[in-house]
Amino acid sequence: MYFTFRYYFRASIFLLLVSCSGNRTANEQPETSMPAPLLLDLQGHRGCRGLMPENTIAGFLKALDLGVTTLEMDAVITADKKVLLSHEPWFSHEICLDPEGKEIAEEEERNYNIYTLTYEETLQYDCGIKQHPRFLNQQKFPAHKPLLSEVIKVAEAHAPATGRALPYYNIETKSLPERDGQFHPAPEEFAALLVNVIMAAGTGDRTIIQSFDVRTLQVLRSTNPDITLALLIENDLTPEANLNLLGFTPEIYSPDYTLVDESLVAFCKSKGMKLVTWTVNDAAEMKRLITLGVDGIISDYPDKFALHKQQ
Repeated sequence: MYFTFRYYFRASIFLLLVSCSGNRTANEQPETSMPAPLLLDLQGHRGCRGLMPENTIAGFLKALDLGVTTLEMDAVITADKKVLLSHEPWFSHEICLDPEGKEIAEEEERNYNIYTLTYEETLQYDCGIKQHPRFLNQQKFPAHKPLLSEVIKVAEAHAPATGRALPYYNIETKSLPERDGQFHPAPEEFAALLVNVIMAAGTGDRTIIQSFDVRTLQVLRSTNPDITLALLIENDLTPEANLNLLGFTPEIYSPDYTLVDESLVAFCKSKGMKLVTWTVNDAAEMKRLITLGVDGIISDYPDKFALHKQQ
């Protein structure tokens, strides 16, 4: 199980916040005042959204090159039952252009419903060229929304080619009860399609499936009890209430970072859950959360982590 560190590779990790690095060159050693080595899961949010277009192959490879432990991503389903990586089950006006290269109006974006398009049809949309309104430093280049299987294949080949450990995958199911049958299949089918890709790739022991939709997690616990599950949280309910809604204790509790305090860290430890928090883009917040004792941090900016691994 996850809490026996099946999920982590055992490497000693120094977390060096970029804001504290000053003008240190690549060959200089960390200052002696830096914190002791930690076992910490560093996850690149949607690849590395602050630096590259989200949920793209180039973004995931960049995150790996920056040293993340885990690639975090979002899964939706196409009309021909392919598992595609996209934060929304439609083409977002913020990041995508239509097949003619034109802007998508915000009020019209849900008409570009991925669940009604085949995978081949989704390739007509570009989601890498448009300037993101909130991530102005993103590199821009043509990019389509890739298949989950495509990303795993590329990442599994990239890791040994670059001399690093194989990555882990944290995959969110983008589902809500009111969208069943319109923007995605029901939880049972969604979960089965996702698991089929993971098992075919042979990465089941390095995969987390996360969701705000407790139904997906409930189905997976029943049908695939060996898969590591993470409950995503952004509400003001107590952690006890959230676990009651889920109906079991998952391996990971994954809240918005603003919800993390000493009492939540203690609660997760008491339940044997890992605490992995999102989306942490501020160096001071990273330091606060690490000091509190979180087990993982999800960030749009993996370049704010400098990793030194002792084999």
